[in-house]
Amino acid sequence: MKQILDNARRIVIPSTRLQQEKTKVANLALGLVREQTSKYQEIVDVEFGGSYSKGTWLPDKADIDIFIKFEKSVSEERFIELAKKIGFDSLKKFHPYVRYSDHPYVEAKIQGTKVNVVPCYDIEKGQWKSAADRSPFHTQFMLESLTSVMRDEVRLLKVFLKTVRIYGAEIAKQGFSGYVVEVLIWNYGTFENVIKAFANLKPNQIIGNASKEFDTVVVIMDPIDNTRNLAAAISIENVGKFVLACRSFLKKSSMSFFKSKMSSKISKKNLENVLVVTFNFKPRSPDIIWGQIKRAANSLATQMQIEEFNVLRKSAVTDEKTEAALFFLLQSTKISELYTREGPDFYSETDSSMFITKNVKKSRIMWVNTNGRIHSLQKRNQDNARLFLQDLLKNHLDKTGIPKGLKPDLKKGFKIFSASKVTSKFIKEALTELVTTDNAIFSST
Repeated sequence: MKQILDNARRIVIPSTRLQQEKTKVANLALGLVREQTSKYQEIVDVEFGGSYSKGTWLPDKADIDIFIKFEKSVSEERFIELAKKIGFDSLKKFHPYVRYSDHPYVEAKIQGTKVNVVPCYDIEKGQWKSAADRSPFHTQFMLESLTSVMRDEVRLLKVFLKTVRIYGAEIAKQGFSGYVVEVLIWNYGTFENVIKAFANLKPNQIIGNASKEFDTVVVIMDPIDNTRNLAAAISIENVGKFVLACRSFLKKSSMSFFKSKMSSKISKKNLENVLVVTFNFKPRSPDIIWGQIKRAANSLATQMQIEEFNVLRKSAVTDEKTEAALFFLLQSTKISELYTREGPDFYSETDSSMFITKNVKKSRIMWVNTNGRIHSLQKRNQDNARLFLQDLLKNHLDKTGIPKGLKPDLKKGFKIFSASKVTSKFIKEALTELVTTDNAIFSST
């Protein structure tokens, strides 16, 4: 393992040249932001944050986070308004745009590097007014707590998680954030210790000091806020993937865990039972559209389950521009045209009479089962999952549970087809993850 990790460090640590290039971009962006903030008395300070400031950034992902610290007396309306104005005025030469977290922030690319201008309040520890208020405290804590060796261990763990495709706290991923990775290294000391700990993870295991109980598969406490569980944003699926990947790595260490994987070829057999719903949407923040399509996939899966179409897996993807797709892996896209409706037992005269009256005309046959309950064999309204979804979205959209913000987009049109007919590149990539086995995670060696 030692040789593998030594080799991995060579590819995860930025070169001196790259560090110098990023420093130039960072200083340029900071100067532009400071030039604008000097015009406003409400701004207390401007400083770097995120992985760049902590020295834990990766060669292929070196976002620059610049935090604007507002006086705590500033209203939320003014806070949002002024933050966006400063962000756009600072980065106007670089085609800025708005992103959303708890509050909107401004992002742009300077020489290929993402620069985020993020507002927060200048407050005392624990007196949080916005989600970003913790970030300067996170930065300071890690600068004081992580050694240079530990920072490189953070990089190792980040790349490991990226390779397994579970790195990133954004709603599209629901994985491990950069700060979570730093906290794990701070708790365990080394990459290897983190891997060993998660390979032996116990249900509801607590990492850190918790001031209350949390109902998550693992609890990772924020060292600057003992009421905040950092793992709350990580899906149970991604925790499971990480545990299995850790066990696999300990069984057989390999550089493949630190290199981006090529997309697997999808077997046509695996696509036979996958339905795809595609539609175009009016442009909006990536964070908003991702949340909407994930909820839409969950709602439609629920509707199919009610009709007894067994949904094994579901997913959603978007190009973050105009196109989105929902995926449903079904046990079968067609089910029996007949189903059994169970009624009350025969002892209850009122209930049994009501059930018989309501169902007798629709029944192929009606009988009393060995459990004493009345049963009715009936023909389904729809035994084809594609046709069911088609009718649901076209004629009963308001009853689907789909987010209100998506309904105008779906009313304009949608397509439902077998996954075998997908041609779009970004949809194919998402399908690959849905219908293939990750051999790095599910390894028997």
